Amino acid sequence: MIAFVSGPVAAVAPDTAVIEVGGIGMALQCTPATLAGLRVGQQARLATSLVVREDSLTLYGFADDDERQVFELLQTASGVGPRLAQAMLAVHSPDALRLAVSTGDEKALTAVPGIGKKGAQRLLLELKDRLGEPLGSAVPGARTAAAPGWSDQLHTALVGLGYATREADEAVAAVTPQAEEAVAAGGKPQVAQLLRAALQTLNRTR
Repeated sequence: MIAFVSGPVAAVAPDTAVIEVGGIGMALQCTPATLAGLRVGQQARLATSLVVREDSLTLYGFADDDERQVFELLQTASGVGPRLAQAMLAVHSPDALRLAVSTGDEKALTAVPGIGKKGAQRLLLELKDRLGEPLGSAVPGARTAAAPGWSDQLHTALVGLGYATREADEAVAAVTPQAEEAVAAGGKPQVAQLLRAALQTLNRTR
């Protein structure tokens, strides 16, 4: 198993990062929050999880070991594959997921694309004794924007989750007042929090 990769960032796409390791470009599937912390040309170290299928080998990258562990634990639930597990981590931080499961927060899980009401209820039952309690600050959406371009990060996240560019544009516009309120209050727009709000507006229009 490849536990982590370390090297300069060669490229960053909406859902993929390429890390140069010993002259070889390793493509890693990453969440928007992980991608937001990467810069082309800078050194990076990402924890990884290799998913083996009959017709493919896919390497998933994470900001830290805790995120990777939660990614792998999520897949122990029935019906959860690597893509859905990654989508869950795109919307919620590991501790936010632990909090949602430990408190039975069905609404938090249905905010993830691909999870309906019945699916959320099943996941709450199956994951309750697997994820454990929150490790630190359990505030959902605790990941803040690493750079002023919150709208670009949000747009990239939505496209990475499979939404069309037009839909992403409309969703960013819909949550802009919320981001401006945060700035006016002296804070920073929280990309993960805005992502949840944007997903809710998209779900209402579908």
